[in-house]
Amino acid sequence: MDATDFPDDLVQTQVAWNATYDALAAPRPRDTSALRRRLLLLSVRLRWHPYWQPAPSVQAARYELRQLARARGAVRAA
Repeated sequence: MDATDFPDDLVQTQVAWNATYDALAAPRPRDTSALRRRLLLLSVRLRWHPYWQPAPSVQAARYELRQLARARGAVRAA
């Protein structure tokens, strides 16, 4: 599965999930309850996105999505 196959909204959701997770994992995060709620909401959106319905290898595709989102997040942070 090619990385360009992912819909932009799915990639953006994964990038937001990564940023929220990183914020929650930081030392002394502020407003942990809000971060946890956001992480849960984003997790649900990722899990039930329509893109995953026809995917032949969902686990491999999810891994590829996480890698793509990490790369995009690193570019934005730089």
